[in-house]
Amino acid sequence: MDSKERLLNSIKGLETDRLAWSPFLAYFWDYQPEDIKRKGMLEYYKSIDADPLFRGYCTLIKKTYKNCNISEKVSGGEKQVLYETPVGNLESRYTYTPEGNTWFLTKHPVKNDDDFKILTYINEDMTITPDFTKYEAGLNVMGEEALLVPIIGSEMKSSFQSLLEHWVGTEELIYSVYDYPETLNECLEAMKNKSKIAVEYAVQCGAESFIFWEDSSTGNISPAFFKEYIADEISMWADIFHDNGKYLIHHACGQLRGLIPEMVKTGIDVIESVSPPPTGDIYTYEAMEMLPENIGLIGGIEPTVLLNYNMDELNEYVMKIIQKTGKRRFILGNADSCPPGVDIEKFRMISRLVREI
Repeated sequence: MDSKERLLNSIKGLETDRLAWSPFLAYFWDYQPEDIKRKGMLEYYKSIDADPLFRGYCTLIKKTYKNCNISEKVSGGEKQVLYETPVGNLESRYTYTPEGNTWFLTKHPVKNDDDFKILTYINEDMTITPDFTKYEAGLNVMGEEALLVPIIGSEMKSSFQSLLEHWVGTEELIYSVYDYPETLNECLEAMKNKSKIAVEYAVQCGAESFIFWEDSSTGNISPAFFKEYIADEISMWADIFHDNGKYLIHHACGQLRGLIPEMVKTGIDVIESVSPPPTGDIYTYEAMEMLPENIGLIGGIEPTVLLNYNMDELNEYVMKIIQKTGKRRFILGNADSCPPGVDIEKFRMISRLVREI
C-alpha cells in the first residue's frame, strides 16, 4: 500500500496495511536550511520515511471585488490592510515577529455596528471564481506519492470563527452578539453565502478530502456559541461534500473536550490536530471514546513533547498512543504546528515504530 492510499483509507475508515504517520510541518519548515527547502517538502517526508500528507495544500478559489479596493502598506515590521468601499472603510494592522516568522494581528477592523455593515457590503460585493491551478500543478508533480488536501471556504474557516479571529476579536464579538444581533446576523449570512459558493466550487476539484482551518477550542469558543453560530455552516459544507462522495476534515488544534459532542453532529469525517495538554485538553484515545466509528482522528503527539522529550521518553510516549488507538481511522502526527528545533532523528524513530508494530 502506498502512502496516498494508506492516508486516504485512514480518512475513509477503510483497512490499512499499517498505521499512517505524517508529521504536520507547519512553522518547522520555515526554519529548515535552504538546501533542504529547495528539495521540497515531499523529499523531506521521504527522507524521514513518513506518509506525505499536505494539510491545507492550497486554496481553490479567487476573490475579486467590483467596488471594494483592498490595499496593503508595509513599513518596517508594521503592515496596514485597508478596505475602501462606497459605504465606508475598514483597517487592519499587523506586527511582524521574526522569531515566529508570522504577522500578528494587532488591530481588528470591525469595531461597531456600522463596521459590520461595511463588512456585509464587502462580502456582497465579492465575486468568487474557482481556481484549481495550484492543486493541479501539485498533483502533476507529486502524483500518487502524496495526499494533497486543499483548504475550503471563502474564509478558510467558518464565518463566525473568522469574525472572532480576523475581523472583530473575541471580546468585541461577544459584545456584538448582544449589542447588535441583527446586524451581526446579516453579516454572517452574507459571509455564509460566499462560503457555500466556495465549497460548491471545491467539490468540482479532483481532490477526495478537504480541510478547513477552524482552530476550534473552548479557549476561544463556547459549546453554546459553536452550536448557535458555527455548526450549521459546517453541516452545510459536510452535506455538499458527502453528496459528491468526498470527505471533510475539521482542523481543531486546541481544547476540544467540551466541543466534541457538538462537532460530532456537524457530519465531519475527521478531526485533525487533536492534542493532549498543554496545547489541548484531551488524548486521542479519550477522544475516540467520545466519537462514533464514522469519525476519524489525526494528531496525538503534543508538540512540546516532540521537542523536549529525549528519544527513549518519546519512544515510550508514542508507543502508548499507538497501543491505545491502533489503526482505527487514525493518522498519527504531531498536533498542530511543529516546533522548529525538533531533531530529524525523532521523526525517523517514529517512522520505525509504526512499521514495527
